[in-house]
Amino acid sequence: MKSVLRPLIAANWKMNGLKAEGTALAAAVAAKAAAGGTALAADILICPPATLVALVGETLAGSPVRLGGQDCSPQAPGAFTGDIAAVMLKDLGCSAVIVGHSERRGSCGETDAIVHAKAEAALAEGLTAIICVGETAAERDAGTAQDVVGAQVLGSVPETADAQTLVVAYEPVWAIGSGRIPTLDDIAAMHRHLRTLLARKLATGADVRILYGGSVKPSNAAEILAIPDVDGALVGGASLNAEDFWAIVAAAPQR
Repeated sequence: MKSVLRPLIAANWKMNGLKAEGTALAAAVAAKAAAGGTALAADILICPPATLVALVGETLAGSPVRLGGQDCSPQAPGAFTGDIAAVMLKDLGCSAVIVGHSERRGSCGETDAIVHAKAEAALAEGLTAIICVGETAAERDAGTAQDVVGAQVLGSVPETADAQTLVVAYEPVWAIGSGRIPTLDDIAAMHRHLRTLLARKLATGADVRILYGGSVKPSNAAEILAIPDVDGALVGGASLNAEDFWAIVAAAPQR
């Protein structure tokens, strides 16, 4: 049986934010986190676009909010124009990086093998790998959602990962930014399935945090975060508004 896990609320700003608005948003979240002090029920992570990582990191310095990246290369630094190495993110103060987001799996053709290699690169630099998995609407309708997501987990999660270095984020592709979400029972079933797979694959898999993502907002956060084996949220659009994002943080249960 897994232990009781402290929730993680992670903001994925995606390709949004210029200097002024990015630093203002980070400062607003940092101020709310500082005011919350030791009463905060969740760990908080902000993953800005690459152009803002350094500035947001400076803004968050000294606050309880951690910094993350949205992607990293599977390669060490070298002749890979446009890519960002995991060590570069670490150098800017990142503690985690998102890999395998559906927008990259779909638009950029990233396979499980590529995601696996990116996660390994992150782990090698001491970063937590937040590995995203999720099914399309067609796969959900065909009744293969658990098979698809299970294959992504087994193919993407490095064998060297553990509960301290890995987070899995379940984001049904059809729910991202759509305003639609699975039923609470569907979310519970998928997270239970993921927990079983992780416990089989990794010695500490029962203690890996599993986040839910896909149209998480203040109005549904509390009921989603109360579901067993939902250990936090990966928040997209709602993370671009400090009040909305903080309402989701505040909805995290005390554990």
